[in-house]
Amino acid sequence: MHTNSEKPVIGITTGDLNGIGTEVIIKTFSDNRILELCTPVIFSSNKVINFYRKLSPEVTINFNSTKDLTKLNTKQVNVFNCWEDEVPLQPGVLTDAGGKYAIRSLMVATQCLKDGQLDAIVTAPIHKSNTNLPDFPYTGHTPFFKDKFGAKDVLMILYSNSLRVALATEHIPVSKIASSITKELLLGKISILRESLIKDFGIDKPRIAILGLNPHAGDEGQIGSEEQTIIRPLIESFKQKDAIVFGPYSADAFFANSSYTQFDAVLAMYHDQGLVGFKALAKGEGVNFTAGLPIIRTSPDHGTAFDIAGKDIADPSSFREAVFQALDLLRQRAQHAENTANPLRRGKIEKERTESA
Repeated sequence: MHTNSEKPVIGITTGDLNGIGTEVIIKTFSDNRILELCTPVIFSSNKVINFYRKLSPEVTINFNSTKDLTKLNTKQVNVFNCWEDEVPLQPGVLTDAGGKYAIRSLMVATQCLKDGQLDAIVTAPIHKSNTNLPDFPYTGHTPFFKDKFGAKDVLMILYSNSLRVALATEHIPVSKIASSITKELLLGKISILRESLIKDFGIDKPRIAILGLNPHAGDEGQIGSEEQTIIRPLIESFKQKDAIVFGPYSADAFFANSSYTQFDAVLAMYHDQGLVGFKALAKGEGVNFTAGLPIIRTSPDHGTAFDIAGKDIADPSSFREAVFQALDLLRQRAQHAENTANPLRRGKIEKERTESA
C-alpha cells in the first residue's frame, strides 16, 4: 500500500468494451481536478481509449501510457496496457470479444491490487452473457472478489447521500430466493453490514432495518412464514447483543413512507426488492460497494447500457461518485484502523458508545 503522503492509486477496470464503461471513464477523468485527489490507472489499451475519445469529441483527456506501475505519472491519467491485440469494437453490440477483454482488464487490475500496487479498485460494468468463461466462473464482480481475496462472505451495499441498501441475496433466480433465506445467511449478512457501517462509514452505533421476504412482511403468517420462523427471531437475537436492528418491514411501505430516513442502512432480501426502491431514490448517483473484503471496491449502480453505448450520451455521475466514494472509504477505513490501534482513542469511542446507548 502507498503511504498517506501520496495520493491514492485507484485502479479502473474498463468493463465490457462495447458498453458505456470506457465512455463514462474518460468523461469522469476529463475533469483534471480529480487528479488532485488520486492517481487513476485505467486497465485497458491505448486503442480502446482513443476509439472512445473520438466518439466524445467534446471530452478532452490526456493520458500516460504505461506497462509498469512503478512509473506512473501522478499528474495525469494513466493507461495500463493489458493487451496489444486489435480488438474489434462495436458499441452497443454484445460480442465475445467485449466480454473476454473486460475480464482481462479485471484480472490484471485485481492482481495488481493483490500485489499492493493499487489502493482501491473501481469497476465498470460487465455483462453476464459474454463473461461466462472458463477462467471466470462467476455471476458477477461480487462473488469474483469474494473468491480472489478469500473472504468468508461479502455483502453488496448500494448507497447514495440519503440511503444505503444491502442485499441478502444477489444475482439468483426468483425461484431460489425463499430457500436461500436462512438464519445462517442473514446472520452473516447483518454482521457484515453492521461491521461495515462502523469501519467503512464511521457510524459508531448503526441503526439497521430488515425488510420482510413476503408481501406485507408475511402478514403475521398469512402470506408466508419466513418472517416468523427466520427473520424476526434473528432480529431479536441481535437486539440481545446490543445491536440496533429493527424489522421485518413491508418493503413497499418502507420505501413509500420514507422510513429509510430513520436508519443508517436497510437489508433487502433480494435484488429487485432493494434496487427498485434504491434506484428510484438515488436518481443515477448511486454507488455499489462490496463490504466484507480486505480491500476497497466500488462501482457505478448501472449496467453496460448497450442501448446508448457509443452515442456520447452516457451520464458519468454514478461512475464519478464511485471514484469519490472509493477515496472516502479508504480514508474512513484508515481512520478506523488508527482509532482502533490507539488505546486512548479506542477508550474514548467505547465510552461515547456506552453513553449514547
